Amino acid sequence: MHNFEVSGMTCGHCTRAVTDAVRRVDPQATVDVDLPTGRITVQGGTAPWAQVAASIADEGYPVREAVA
Repeated sequence: MHNFEVSGMTCGHCTRAVTDAVRRVDPQATVDVDLPTGRITVQGGTAPWAQVAASIADEGYPVREAVA
């Protein structure tokens, strides 16, 4: 499981863009986006945290590791 804090997400389009970015590098992943808090949880995938984070950042969303 990977946890992320993603800045700049404000709507359903943002949720879709980030989810698609994760699934591009980790098609088997389950993505849970909490839009109000900007937190994303990725479960069941195999891609490394850095690869998933880079894909999200490529969509234009600043991302960092979420602290529990």
